[in-house]
Amino acid sequence: MIVYGRNAVHEALRGSRQVREIWATSHALRESWLQHAAVPTKIHTTAEIEQQAGSDSHQGVCADVSDFVYADADGLLARPDALLVALDQVQDPQNLGSICRTAECAGASGVIIPERRSATVTAAVCKASAGAVEHLPIAQVRNLADFLGAAKSHSAWCYGAAADGTMDYREVDFSGPVVLVLGSEGSGLRPRVAATCDALISLPLRGRIESLSVANAAAVLLYAAVVGREH
Repeated sequence: MIVYGRNAVHEALRGSRQVREIWATSHALRESWLQHAAVPTKIHTTAEIEQQAGSDSHQGVCADVSDFVYADADGLLARPDALLVALDQVQDPQNLGSICRTAECAGASGVIIPERRSATVTAAVCKASAGAVEHLPIAQVRNLADFLGAAKSHSAWCYGAAADGTMDYREVDFSGPVVLVLGSEGSGLRPRVAATCDALISLPLRGRIESLSVANAAAVLLYAAVVGREH
């Protein structure tokens, strides 16, 4: 995999994946962390790096790294007081990356995504996450509703975010193992996924727009959970 962007490459160097080679512009090489990287580094033009990265958002650096290794979903459920984010068919790489960045910063135990009809960990997701995917466990599951059923058997509470949710997110008890479930921006949670949740929760909307983006909703709920678990 070729990852690109300064944060994505920097965190790849700090993470568990093997970084085989770095390409950087002479300007980007002024960064001290690049100067001290124990990886073969070659100077290339901006155009050459854009061609290698397949994107013009490379910020002057890209790297050849080993493939992303997904975590084991059952292992994440086995963690004491796990705080997980489960995404139901979120297909936009920018949204997945942004949610992963927030989840990592909030100290979440991991993110769960379906194997089908979902964004996966690509170079664009690495960039959008500012490299957070290098430190955050992300697991793929065949069937999200079945995963939620397994989570409940591990004594986890599953809370689905829905515009028509009957519980205000400020009323939720986030103590113990928790799975926050968010759906795609277009259609939200699928019926079976919603039905498997213990409760559907909502965020108050006081403006004229009908909904928050899934990434923003995830940020609100994650930090509500963090605060709730501290009390």
